[in-house]
Order: sequence, then structure tokens, then C-alpha cells
Amino acid sequence: MGHCFRAFLSQQAILCSRQITLVSLCSGNIIGSGIFISPKGVLEHSGSVGVALVVWSLGGCIATLGSLCYAELGVTIPKSGGDYSYVTEIFGGLMGFLLLWSAVLIMYPTTLAVIALTFSSYVLQPVFPNCVPPYMAMRMLSAACVLLLTWVNCSSVRMATRIQDIFTLGKLMALGLIIMVGLVQIFNGNYGALTPQMAFSMDRTPSVGQIALAFLQASFAFSGWNFLNYVTEEVIDPRRNLPRAIYISIPLVTFVYTLTNIAYFSSMSPDELLSSNAVAVTFGEKLLGMFSVVMPISVALSTFGGINGYLFTSSRLCFSGAREGHLPSLLAMIHYQNCTPIPALLVCCTATIVILCIGETHNLINYVSFINYLSYGVTIAGLLYCRWKKPNLYRPIKVNLLVPVCYLMFWALLLGFSLYSEPVVCGVGLVIMLTGVPVYFLGVHWKEKPMCIYNFTERATYVGQALCFVVFPQLDPIEINSPSEKTGRSPGRTSLSATS
Repeated sequence: MGHCFRAFLSQQAILCSRQITLVSLCSGNIIGSGIFISPKGVLEHSGSVGVALVVWSLGGCIATLGSLCYAELGVTIPKSGGDYSYVTEIFGGLMGFLLLWSAVLIMYPTTLAVIALTFSSYVLQPVFPNCVPPYMAMRMLSAACVLLLTWVNCSSVRMATRIQDIFTLGKLMALGLIIMVGLVQIFNGNYGALTPQMAFSMDRTPSVGQIALAFLQASFAFSGWNFLNYVTEEVIDPRRNLPRAIYISIPLVTFVYTLTNIAYFSSMSPDELLSSNAVAVTFGEKLLGMFSVVMPISVALSTFGGINGYLFTSSRLCFSGAREGHLPSLLAMIHYQNCTPIPALLVCCTATIVILCIGETHNLINYVSFINYLSYGVTIAGLLYCRWKKPNLYRPIKVNLLVPVCYLMFWALLLGFSLYSEPVVCGVGLVIMLTGVPVYFLGVHWKEKPMCIYNFTERATYVGQALCFVVFPQLDPIEINSPSEKTGRSPGRTSLSATS
């Protein structure tokens, strides 16, 4: 059982060692459903084709700055959990819990809901070619997809990894086909909408707040650039290989995204793109003729694999939170035979289905992008705080101070104007995050609770164990040290194991 649990904790690292490099791992995790749904939101808020393409390009530059900062944090604080672990280590339990709370309640379930809705939209669009697919049909198909993949992840780690490997081909096939067809269109002279005179012509001049919302829409497509921080401990020579992977993968993704949008605009007018419920399907219908069915199938494969990947990542985050005592201990348990984190997966599945019933796709993207950027900014502010408080801390990677400063300046402007333009959407996200404050003090900070509460928690844990057939993994007898203050040695590593 120990070997199975170690496979659960470092599944993505195993994938890396089996067949893919750090570059393909990073870029493959970024490229997902976002590029198939965000173009509409980016164009809607930016107001013109030219500004939309600029937003896509700058979005990649900002992601590069953020990922360089995360590379420093990843090798300075080598703990699983990414943002949550760094913020907890630097700012303490409350800030870390708020980040975890927003991730569990908003970020991961909302992202899963958006990807699932994209899946159902592309599957149903050929069935309803001249109208929007029925609301209930989309929600029911999305929920069925999430439930199916939750069952797969609960049943077998190996089956989940195989699905991830196979369905990665879907996204590559879809984007490659779009770009090739778009380039053919441009070589044939169909690039009128991309000329400077047409690209930057607009009926209305977008406000700065609208441009900020366009960046939020684009940032959803770039989300995942911090994924390497989940496997930092398994990276060979991270001081050299992490920056190298970042320098290659994120510019590559930015290039692919920009080319994809250019391909869209080579065959679709801005009005056609804005009126489309599934951009890639409309693109295929216009240019691929009888082969247009390939496009919705490819996007559906891509989004299906994306849901599978996010289910695994969210379960790892829940495990890290439960290990720190910030979430119920049941979420740190695994199936006694399959070694899968069933309770954590069920929590994420339930939250996703709830959000599916209450949200609209582009509003959901604004929610998750705002909270994502908020957490990124707090984490990178922690880097600067750590530089100030612990100047002698050993840092295998140390980025130029201008990198986090530039990122935080952009971050402050983006969130400020987003709040001004969409106060309800952003305000609701902040309120949900701040509801974690009383939860933290009642559930985590308050140690002397009445015995009845402990009895109820213990009984609920036993019931959960009985229903899910899960047990605690056994931890190795190690001490988890804070990062070393010495400049000549790297910090201690945390190792985990489980026994039956």
C-alpha cells in the first residue's frame, strides 16, 4: 500500500519520468479548454481584434513573470501544495487557510464546472446547430461527465493516468487543425480582419476596466503555469531545469494561443465569433465541410482530459490541507485497496455539481480568474516579504527583484479595475473568501472545543471511513523543518509513505 500511496502523491512526476519532459508537462497542463472558450470573452471586453491579440500576447508575458517567481518559491520552500503551502509558511495559518478555502470552494470547482460546460457545449452543438443547446441538457451532461471521471479517479490511479495520456492528444489535434487551416486561409489572402486598419477599428472604445476583464478571461486559458510547483521535489537539478522549462513552455503556449486566435479571425468576423456558442465548432463548419465533425470531437476529448487532470490536482490540494490540520482529517484518507483519495474527490465533485447549477460560463470564468489572480498576487507578495525578513535564506533560484515588482504592479491594476468594472462578480468572490475567517477561528484556531464537537467529528469520520473504505496513510517518522537559514545547504525534504 505504501507504493500505491507514493504513486498517488507524485502521479504527475511519474508521468514526467515515463514519457514527457518538463517543457511538455508544463505546456500540456496549461493548454486546455480555455483556448476554446476564452476567445469570445476576450474579444467581447477588448472591443477589437487587434486589442484582443495584444491581450493574448501580454497574458503570456505576465504568466512568464509569475512562473519565474514561483520557480524561486518552489525550490526555497519545497513542500507540496503550491500557493497554499508557500502562503502558510510565510504568512501563517490564517492566510494559508483563506487561500485553501477559496480554492476548495471556488477555484477548483468553478474551473471544473467551466471545463465540463465546455465539454457539453461542444458535444451538443452539432445536435442543436441553429440554437443554443438546452440549459438542462448541458447541465445534466456536464454533471454526468464529472461523476464518471470522479468514479474513474476513485477506482484506479492507473486508469486515471491512462485517460490523461490518451485525451491529451485531443487538445493537440484540435489546436493543430485550427492553426493549419487558419494559415491556409491567410496564404489564400483571407486576412482582411487582421490588417491594422481593420484589426483596431472598433464601434466603441473599451474602458480600462473592460480591458482588465479581457485579461481575466485570457488568464483562464493560461491557468496552470504554476503546475511545476507541484512536482518541484521530483525535478532533477531544479535550479537549471525549472527556469529552462518556463522560458520554453510559456512562450510556446503564448505563440500557439496567438496563432489559434489569428486562425479564428482569418475565417470569422468578430460578430460571428461573438455570436457563436462554440467557437471551434463554428470555425470547423465554415472551413472543414463534411469533416467539421472532427472539431467538436477533438475539443470534447481535450476538455474530458482536462476535467480528469483537475480532479487529481484538487484532491492533492485537499490532502495537503488536511495534513496541515486545515481541513477535516477524512480528506487525508485513501482507499485501503485502490489507494485513491475518495473523500477528497467526492467533496470536489459535489462542489462542482452545485456550481454547475448556479453559474453561467463567462461569469464563472471571471469568478475563478479573479480569485486566481488574487492568490497569485498574495503568493508573490510573500516572496518579497520573505526576501525582506529572511535575506540569508538559501535560494537555489533567485529572480531579479524587478520580476515580482512588475508582476505585482500589473496585478494591482488588474484587480483594481476589475473590481471597478464588475463589482458584483469580484465582490462575491471576496466575500466567499472572507467567510473562511470565522471558519478558521472556529474550526482550526479554537483548540478547546466542547467534547460533543469532538465526538461528532470523530463519529462523522468513522462513518465516512465505513462508507468509502478509506484509512489514514502512515507517515514516516520525520521532522518537517522550516527552510534553512544557512546559505550553503538546501532545506530538508519531506517524505511520505503509507503502509497497510
